[in-house]
Amino acid sequence: MSVTLQVIYPSEDGTTFDFDYYMSTHMGIVGDCIGAHIAGTFVTKGLAGGPDTPPGFHAIASIEFADQGALDAAMGKLGPALEDIPNFTNSQPQVLIGERLDG
Repeated sequence: MSVTLQVIYPSEDGTTFDFDYYMSTHMGIVGDCIGAHIAGTFVTKGLAGGPDTPPGFHAIASIEFADQGALDAAMGKLGPALEDIPNFTNSQPQVLIGERLDG
């Protein structure tokens, strides 16, 4: 069963997020750090929180791993990616580790 890691960037008053840097540079750093362990990734850019409601999140990065062992191996190698966060946002990221369920 695959395991996922979501990194969620809240959009609160005063927070900023540089999508160009995030997609062109930061995701490459993530790939350099843990690419060998990743089964797949995608990024969701926040557009709205509902009709006429601003998004609650700048972005959510979803990273899929084949199993818990692959995630565990990756977690210890994320140092450079974590250090890069201030280069594109002042938002405090949240993390969700979960199990992928297909409906």
